[in-house]
Amino acid sequence: MSETIEVRFLSRPEGRISYTVAGAGPLVVAAPGMGDLRDSYRDLAGPLIAAGYRVAVTDLRSHGDSDTGFTDFSDAAVAGDLIALVRELGGPAVLIGSSLSGAAAAIAAAREPGLVAGVVGLGALLRNPDSPAIVRTVMPLVYRVALARPWGAAFWGGFYRSINRGRTAPWLDEHVAAVAAKLREPGRLRDLRRLTLALDHEEAERALPAVRAPMLQVVGLLDPDFPDPAAEAEWFRTLGARVVEVPEAGHYPHAQRPDVVVPEVVAFADGLRSGDEWRMPRA
Repeated sequence: MSETIEVRFLSRPEGRISYTVAGAGPLVVAAPGMGDLRDSYRDLAGPLIAAGYRVAVTDLRSHGDSDTGFTDFSDAAVAGDLIALVRELGGPAVLIGSSLSGAAAAIAAAREPGLVAGVVGLGALLRNPDSPAIVRTVMPLVYRVALARPWGAAFWGGFYRSINRGRTAPWLDEHVAAVAAKLREPGRLRDLRRLTLALDHEEAERALPAVRAPMLQVVGLLDPDFPDPAAEAEWFRTLGARVVEVPEAGHYPHAQRPDVVVPEVVAFADGLRSGDEWRMPRA
C-alpha cells in the first residue's frame, strides 16, 4: 500500500510526521507500534478502504519516513500527533493503534472527545505491565546496549520477529528486513533507543475513565507483552470495551490473523457510522 500511495507529511513542533491517505468516506487513522512501520497495516487498510472509509496510516515520530531528531516519545506526544492529523484531514475519526499507539489513541480520545468516534487497540498497552522491580531496573540497561550501533538494527529485527508468536504473516521476512533497513538510516536507531528508555503507559491508564468513544480491543492470546493475555482481555472488558481474543497470534494480531481481525474491525467501524458520517458518542 505505502509503495503506491503518495507519502505526505504533517508538520509538528519538533519535525514532520509521515503518512498516507486513500479512500473516501468517514476518516480512519491508524498508527503502528514502537519500532514498526506503517506498512504493517497492509492487510487491514485495503479492506477498510473497500468498505467505504478514508484511511490514513501514519508513521510514529522518528519512524518510517518521519523526520528524526524528536525528543519527546511519550504516549501523550504520540496522542498529540494523532489529534493533529485528524484535524489536518478533517475529522472526526476512528483511531486504530497497535501497541504503544493503542495507548496514544486512548489518550487522544480522552483529550478530544469531539474528534474521536471510536478506538481500536491491537495489542494495546493501556497500562504498565506488572513486572518485578528487577526487570524494570534491568530492561533500560539492556535496551541501551542492545540498541547500540552496529548491531542494534539486527537486534530489533530479531526481537520484532520473536513477538510474532503463533502464526506469522507471509510477508514477515520482507517486513522485518524493511524495519531493520530503516533503523540503519542516520538517527533512527538513536531515537528508537530514546523511545524505549522513556516507555511509560501510566498516562494512558489515567486517561481511560475520560474515554467516551466506543472501544474495540484485540488481544493475541500468545502476546508476550502481557503476563497473562486472557487476564488483560478481561481487564479491557471492565473498561467497557468490546474484546476479541485471537488464538495463534502474538503482539500483532492484525498482521498475524487478518482472517479474524479484519472482519471484526470493519464490523466495529460499520456499527459507528451513520451514512457518510460517524455517529458520535454523547457527552
